[in-house]
Amino acid sequence: MARYFKEQDIDEFRECFYLFARSGQITSLDELTVVMRSLGMSPTIQELTGYLKGKGGKMSFADFLEVMHIHSRAENLPHEVVNAFKAADNDKRGTIPAKQLRTLLQNWGEGLSSREVDNIFREANVSNNGSVRYEDFVKIACAPVPDYY
Repeated sequence: MARYFKEQDIDEFRECFYLFARSGQITSLDELTVVMRSLGMSPTIQELTGYLKGKGGKMSFADFLEVMHIHSRAENLPHEVVNAFKAADNDKRGTIPAKQLRTLLQNWGEGLSSREVDNIFREANVSNNGSVRYEDFVKIACAPVPDYY
């Protein structure tokens, strides 16, 4: 599985895995849930249950890497976010008012701070009074953080 991930990613996965799977194996749905979600994945309970059952109820780090590979290919976060915007876009214009986007980012889910939203808007070149093409915004917001090592 190492061929599917960068060494830096594997190191991050390993650190998180052993932080929560202290016995060296994941043996419960709770452990698998915490590890995968801590790494930014959003698996459903059904997916998690299937992954754990598929490994006989115990998951080594090598098994976990395989599951991460399978799940990362199945999960397409940018596409899911764009689809959510499209579902709420009654006029089918492909845009959302910046003020409404700010409200969503600050009040839904974990809720970003005003400063965090300002930083995202600055990075995405969004003015507070304009409209935002949500497909372009999602591409920018979901782009990987540059690696300057």
